[in-house]
Amino acid sequence: MIVSGRSEDIIVLPEEYVRILEIVYERGCVPVEDVASAIGRDVSSLMRVLGELEFRGLIRTLRSSVRFVELSDEGLNYAEVGLPELRLLSYVKEKFGSDVHEVPLDLFLQCCREMFSEKMCSIILSNLVRSGLCRVNGRAVKFLGTVNEALERVLRKQRVLEKLKNEGVVEVSSIPTDVLQEFQKRRLVRIRERARIVIELTDLGRRLMSEKKIVPAKIVTALTPEILRSGEWSRVILKEFDLNIEVPEAEVSVPHFMREFLEIVRDIFVELGFEEAHGPICEIEFWNFDALFQAQDHPAREVHDTFFIKHPILGSPPPDEIMEKVGRVHEDGWETGSRGWRYRWSPERALRLILRTQTTAVTVRALYERGEGEYRVFTIGKVFRPETLDPKHAMEFYQADGIVVGRNVRFRHLLSILETFVRKLGIERVRFKPAYFPFTCPSAEGYIWHERLGWVEFVGCGVFRPEVTYPAGVRESRVLAFGMGLDRLAMTILEIDDIRYIHAGDVDKLKECYSKLIRKMKTIRS
Repeated sequence: MIVSGRSEDIIVLPEEYVRILEIVYERGCVPVEDVASAIGRDVSSLMRVLGELEFRGLIRTLRSSVRFVELSDEGLNYAEVGLPELRLLSYVKEKFGSDVHEVPLDLFLQCCREMFSEKMCSIILSNLVRSGLCRVNGRAVKFLGTVNEALERVLRKQRVLEKLKNEGVVEVSSIPTDVLQEFQKRRLVRIRERARIVIELTDLGRRLMSEKKIVPAKIVTALTPEILRSGEWSRVILKEFDLNIEVPEAEVSVPHFMREFLEIVRDIFVELGFEEAHGPICEIEFWNFDALFQAQDHPAREVHDTFFIKHPILGSPPPDEIMEKVGRVHEDGWETGSRGWRYRWSPERALRLILRTQTTAVTVRALYERGEGEYRVFTIGKVFRPETLDPKHAMEFYQADGIVVGRNVRFRHLLSILETFVRKLGIERVRFKPAYFPFTCPSAEGYIWHERLGWVEFVGCGVFRPEVTYPAGVRESRVLAFGMGLDRLAMTILEIDDIRYIHAGDVDKLKECYSKLIRKMKTIRS
């Protein structure tokens, strides 16, 4: 604000405003990120201040679009431990010398197998040949030059990875084109595009700063009782409200694409005649394992595959009659014609509380509640397993489970239902192969084609064994059952190659996935 009414008088601004003007005055054109870092604020909160300074004619903001490169998770790993071909060539150099021109193929592969898997050895050799560092001629690996020269060329790529790791993001133009293209093909980097905002002073702003006519002062927006009592009111300036300044536009929000995908899955199941059931996330082992004829000494029931509740340890038991029947099935097969697992079944073990590892716990509850009949039930929910986090596995993920109960249903009907389901999601390539599960016979696994990952398992299915259905009172009907991973289905539809991305916080990418999902579903339905 201007202290008196004449434009040539001193302009008083908040201290932070003056600090911004000083930074731009000293440096010339300054990226908004550098200004935000210098004054200790984030970019989004700074934009309101810049808008006011621009409205006063003291600065201008120049906007452009810039493409930059960032490391993928695999690229970050190689930046830390070294590219596989770099580690291999270093070992070959150490073993055969730096001036060697060729190495027998069997010895070269032996070196590789000492460090990597068989599959990785093929990939490394392929990368070396594709990069023009060597060729396989007969039974020898011949370097185009020496091992040392090949190593130097790989070190050039390694330095690019380390630069990306140290700087976080780097403009596309600063990366050698051949290296960038190779890293893109190997999915070691991602190319993003974002707006770049640069701040510079206007002629007016530069003149006023050079003449020292802009000074800082404490400016307040309201006279509070504390300011009046302390007498500080005489030393501050009340900030004028300028209603002409445009406020920043709020981001247009969209639903999370995974939530939208779950609704699409729910609608498809309803179209196929299923009713939805619900069950608790915190479950007793009885419904998660025992009712499904999974032995109490099965490895999946140990701490490395199941999360156990610390307090309380035990949950509420099901009716005594059901407990007794399931216990008999485990011990001697009861009336099912099975021999059971031939061990002493523990009711206390069956009542231990866990985080459910499969949504089959919900559908088997529904089976016990409804018994004989003709019906279809499905459920959608999260399950929890102590997996090692990687591109294909997570510690919590979404599953959909279902059962089809009826006297005339067959295994082929189950496969037909699952194939119809995935085709309604726009997935054309699906196949099944025989499998084993403790609670179904026959059993199968279903696979769908992912453009980047190849064939990915998405469902386990089969016909419930009598050891599961008899204690539930189902003797005349067959029960077809399935359990599918919804995260992998979403990854396939949206061409995501890392399950961790589903819960990432990149708002722009979340919007992009939401738009892609909506477009794809509209195309399928039209």
